[in-house]
Amino acid sequence: MYYIIKVLISAILIVGISELSKRSSFVGAILASIPFVSVLAFIWIYVDTKNVETISKLSYSIFWLVIPSLVLFVILPIFLKYFNFYISLLGSIFITIISYYIMISLLQKFNISL
Repeated sequence: MYYIIKVLISAILIVGISELSKRSSFVGAILASIPFVSVLAFIWIYVDTKNVETISKLSYSIFWLVIPSLVLFVILPIFLKYFNFYISLLGSIFITIISYYIMISLLQKFNISL
């Protein structure tokens, strides 16, 4: 039952944000820019384990991986000018994956472990 509640709360947030975005891209952008997935993960981990060290490590790792994830938001609008939605989305995701790889490689060179 607990997992069903977790899934429902998570799904309601995602659907709510997408529905609000249809009415106002600005409000949708504000809500989508809040790291709901991260916050929910922190809450679920804390409720499940009470382990703040795990949450701290996750937060630290998320910090470093937010940087390459921003590539998606830069590349997608550029691709949408030239390609259809699905090709643009897939291409943006592919370039974002490459950005993650580059970031992880750079972090390793500076002895920063995630």
